[in-house]
Amino acid sequence: MNDGLDDRFVRQRDLVPGDRLSECRATIVGVGAVGRNLALQLAAVGVPNIQLIDFDRVDLSNTTTQGFSADEVGMAKVEAVRGAIQRLDPSLAVETIQDRYRSKQAVGNVLFGCVDSISARAAIWRTVKNRCGFWCDARMLGEVIRVLTASHPSIDEFYSTTLFSQSEAQVGNCTSRTTIYAACIAAGMMTHQFSRWLREIPTDSDLTLNLLASELSIPSPVPTPQYSWD
Repeated sequence: MNDGLDDRFVRQRDLVPGDRLSECRATIVGVGAVGRNLALQLAAVGVPNIQLIDFDRVDLSNTTTQGFSADEVGMAKVEAVRGAIQRLDPSLAVETIQDRYRSKQAVGNVLFGCVDSISARAAIWRTVKNRCGFWCDARMLGEVIRVLTASHPSIDEFYSTTLFSQSEAQVGNCTSRTTIYAACIAAGMMTHQFSRWLREIPTDSDLTLNLLASELSIPSPVPTPQYSWD
């Protein structure tokens, strides 16, 4: 008896509803430390259409902090990640855009911001909040991870309050101080919020995890309207 183990989704079916998953097209802006790990997790859970947007190429330091392999050094990051996704499941559709995010680009109904500047996040948010049904943004510095989620972006008021001017940002960025383990955890937190949205469970609008202090901070709950899938 194989207990259905010829179906790669058999162990997650109660946690990630396949019918809703099949309707998703996920856009990931930035496929560095967090974005690459997120892309592989979304592919593993079975998101059928994944769009990758990033202008950068793999350098040697990315083999330590982002999980790229030595033979991918010099490749466009989007192409390296597409290759990793297709090795995992060649049936998935993967679109790559080797460029910065542009406001006129078509995006999916699920969008993840994995960029390393507050100004880039603000620019993306302004142009996608009325075009996607789910938004999740990861911010990371060293061993401190913050994940912000908008389960109905077009009317979300809280997320906009987290977008301050670049001059107010903490010195440093995701690429200057990071580790592969922090990036993997951040990606996992984002995938978890996505799975909550798929199940129509209230998402967490703001989570901060300090790995060094072993502290998870959840601010006072922000009311999150719940909507049917339609």
